[in-house]
Amino acid sequence: MKSTLALVVALLASLVGAAPASAGTPASEPRPAASDKVFTHVCEQQPRYECGTITVPLDYSRPSGPKLTIAVSRFKATGSARQGVILYNPGGPGGSGLFTAGAVPASVRAAYDFIGFDPRGVGKSSPISCVDPSFFATPGADPNPRSEADKVPFVKRAKSYADGCAARSGAELPYINSLNTARDVDEIRKALGESKITYYGVSYGTYLGTVYGQLFPDRVRRMMLDSTINADPAAVWYQDNLDQDLAFQKRSEIWFDWIGRYDGVFHLGVGRDAVYANYLKARSALAAKAAGPVGPLELDAVVVNSAYYDINWVSNARAFSNFVVKGDATALISYTRDNNPATADGENSNAVYTAVECNDARWPRSWSVWNRDNTAVAQRAPIETWANAWMNLPCAFWSLPQPSALRITGQGLPPILMLQGTLDAATPYQGALRTHQLLPSSRMIIEDGGGSHGVYNAPWVHNTCVDNYATAYLLTGAIPAADVTCAGHSLPDPGAPSTSRSLPRR
Repeated sequence: MKSTLALVVALLASLVGAAPASAGTPASEPRPAASDKVFTHVCEQQPRYECGTITVPLDYSRPSGPKLTIAVSRFKATGSARQGVILYNPGGPGGSGLFTAGAVPASVRAAYDFIGFDPRGVGKSSPISCVDPSFFATPGADPNPRSEADKVPFVKRAKSYADGCAARSGAELPYINSLNTARDVDEIRKALGESKITYYGVSYGTYLGTVYGQLFPDRVRRMMLDSTINADPAAVWYQDNLDQDLAFQKRSEIWFDWIGRYDGVFHLGVGRDAVYANYLKARSALAAKAAGPVGPLELDAVVVNSAYYDINWVSNARAFSNFVVKGDATALISYTRDNNPATADGENSNAVYTAVECNDARWPRSWSVWNRDNTAVAQRAPIETWANAWMNLPCAFWSLPQPSALRITGQGLPPILMLQGTLDAATPYQGALRTHQLLPSSRMIIEDGGGSHGVYNAPWVHNTCVDNYATAYLLTGAIPAADVTCAGHSLPDPGAPSTSRSLPRR
């Protein structure tokens, strides 16, 4: 929720490799000649991809009016039995989708041209801005207020951010929303000469896919939604964020409990309560004196990152332990610098996140409503609630009209496959079930006890049961007759080597 998807995209790009098509795939579908007019050159930084642009209307109610440029990428199908295109969105809002073919395994890359894109406003697609990147300099102020007076600077900051979006993004700002991005997806489809697409979205990408399917159901061949956002208009986006706070608290406490099982490794106490007490101790120490760029906000970011991905549990626990036990903040400082939000890319990503969420749906315009609701939730979920509130509070001061969120019925859609961990904090399970209800043609593959965000083909999950159902669906359209539950993947072993993954928005 707090930083860009740049490292995630780099990881996905690095996983790409060629492989023959799997047995039993259908006869090859010819690649439309129109697609070669879109992809005009080999991508400079990723030579295994082809790059290009399309132009789309700024305002779809004025198709002959001003235009935006949308950057697209293609990783050509590596096998002889091409099935068409997969169009992919990795999440956000505000994340780049270029160079992401590693999101699917080699057998799927053999069967499809994999199409990535930067959504409007993001990266290479007519980017917007709201503030100077220094707005996000670390250490940030402690987000958790001790009094009503502590909240005043954050309210002023949110208003200044909303004003900055209006001033710096100007004419483009009103048109940065999920509806228009979904329309852009269909413009990509048309530019490629495809009658239908297979759509695959993760996190926010699931909401974008749901919107696309609502607008263009006859253009969907297959659709896979991984870690699904609650698309009920009553939840988008204000209630979704409050629900997220509670889920992050639960998932963070699961991490604290796990640390407490390994006191001999981390020396942070036995049991969840002891570890939680050390977290509060560390937080107080950083509030009194920051460790370089690391204050309470940055420590909380490490905790939230652990709630996103248990592959990071070991490295994050060691960084936490080193600070508490040894007074050594080196690893926390390194994490903060590696995930620095005060960059041009980070600022752009946050600008698009804010614009999409503020433009998609209605938000309370009264600070008193935000204060009441977040105060109540913070009593149950103190780790993330106020940081999340301050991040979204610009929507209370948004200068543009806010419509009701799109009503989702799922009418006319083909069978959809949904993948969901029951302990996912970023897209809570109950919200995913609500979207499941809104999409009558959907089936869900449930990872029971899975809490890492993004399930399919994920090196941070390795769940063969989930992967097999998902790959079969993409290659053959096979969908189970009823929802399926797979056992959750194993939790990390602190004695084994670990890798880390950066934090996306959702």
